[in-house]
Amino acid sequence: MSRPSSHREILEALSGIWVALLVAILSSTIVSNALPTILAELKGTQTQYTWVITAMLLASTASTPLWGKLADLFDKKRLLQSAIVLFVIGSVLSGLSQNMEQLIGFRVVQGLGMGGVQALGQVVVGALLSPRERGRYSGYTGMVISAGTVGGPLVGGFLVDWPGWRWCFFVCVPLALVALAVLHKTLHLPVKKQHVKIDYLGATLITGGVSLVLMWVSFAGKDFGWISGESALFAGGALLAIVGAYFVERRASAPVIPLHLFKNRTVVLAMLGGVAVGTAMFGASVFMGQYFQIARGFSPTKAGLLTVPLVLGLSISSTVSGQLIAKSGRWKSYLVWGAFSLVAGLALLGTIDHRTNLVLMGAYLALVGVGVGLTMQNLVLAVQNGVGMADLGAASSTATFLRSLGGTAGVSVLGAVLAAQVSTKTLDRGSLSPVVRDSYGDAMGELFLIAAGLAVFTVIAVLLIKEQPLRDSVEDVTPTGSGAQTVATELDSPVDTEQRIVDNSVPAVDKLLVLSSDAGQDVAARSDALRSTQNSLPSGSRRVTQPVPSGLR
Repeated sequence: MSRPSSHREILEALSGIWVALLVAILSSTIVSNALPTILAELKGTQTQYTWVITAMLLASTASTPLWGKLADLFDKKRLLQSAIVLFVIGSVLSGLSQNMEQLIGFRVVQGLGMGGVQALGQVVVGALLSPRERGRYSGYTGMVISAGTVGGPLVGGFLVDWPGWRWCFFVCVPLALVALAVLHKTLHLPVKKQHVKIDYLGATLITGGVSLVLMWVSFAGKDFGWISGESALFAGGALLAIVGAYFVERRASAPVIPLHLFKNRTVVLAMLGGVAVGTAMFGASVFMGQYFQIARGFSPTKAGLLTVPLVLGLSISSTVSGQLIAKSGRWKSYLVWGAFSLVAGLALLGTIDHRTNLVLMGAYLALVGVGVGLTMQNLVLAVQNGVGMADLGAASSTATFLRSLGGTAGVSVLGAVLAAQVSTKTLDRGSLSPVVRDSYGDAMGELFLIAAGLAVFTVIAVLLIKEQPLRDSVEDVTPTGSGAQTVATELDSPVDTEQRIVDNSVPAVDKLLVLSSDAGQDVAARSDALRSTQNSLPSGSRRVTQPVPSGLR
């Protein structure tokens, strides 16, 4: 497979992906900080506050596996451009919304496009770079994420305070158009013409099952009881859809989620670890803006500034770890430290109330940021390192899917907990009483304690992962059992006795062949000399035969 040969060419090829990723990050960070103002103007409730986020995450999560499978079958570049166009349409419609129902509905369209941008961006990077190289360039990805995360709340606060919250959606449109133009000019991937068959039934069952689960989690406890006829319908329908998807995927010739991926221990543990990371990432970003604005009374711009420690921790840790992983080829230690940092930061955030010192808040947020930065990209890297090119799209999108699923479910559950503790009709900051403000601040601690409990599963998962050295090739690999061992298909990337790729270039292989040939000639000469000696022995003397080593016969 051909790929850019120089560092500059690789940067040019990835530039369009980074611009698209920046747009997706900005869309979430800008809106999360503007939501209190948006809901106050559109007369929204706490439940609707959660659903503005959940609707987008739900659409993104449910569509991610399908985008990934399409990437294994069709032109990745055109798919990514299509996802950006869909995202632009959803952004414009969201900015034109006249009520909460319209906004939530258009956020679904925006989420479908965002799911494609996130999943296909990972797939294209995996197709361009080997896992070892990916560690080096993940540092640049971390800087893009940090720019979007740092700039989002600040730009969002400025837009809310000056031209109005609708520009939080419109501002992403020109950046998305730039991403389309850059991708068209710089990204060049080989297109393989092939007859394809899309597993529409499997995709429908998977998205339907996930959607029903998330809707059940969001509505139960508020609109109906956890133990009720409505809950039985939601949970039962989700169970039937997921079980049906399992049997469909077993028989499908081109499954959306190849079930053999789950025979790979590293892949399974990395995916499970990503679920809690998604909860922490989305939960912290969504509810911290509400905490600073409603519970502490800060403006949107100041609320954005107060979340900078979270962003700095994320950007610095992801950039530094990416460079170190590229040099050493080792990644597990960073996952372990990141998982523990994530749990510690969330547990400390679980102690906050409406009077917590802001300096301590910044330290807690920085710990969470370091945890997310060390785990988020590196978990995807571990998944990509353990699968072949044929499954790269499905594996990458499934990992992103599960992380988004964790984030979507986390936002739904945490939002339900907050709505149950704080009962208000609208979220107009100017009309809330001091008692309501204090109750918001005190309720936030419980949300982060729940998130810390979920993050413990990430610690367990990364501790159980068996580390594999990162491959130096983008060519295909073959999983060999539950240990997720890999075998290179390139002649200049042989493996050792434990099936790990070793650095053995073509000249070295030729040298080994020459040495083996010399050894064979030496054994043959010794055999001829022995025969000559035996022939010169007196008649009746005992003949001694020296066997030739079996490997050189």
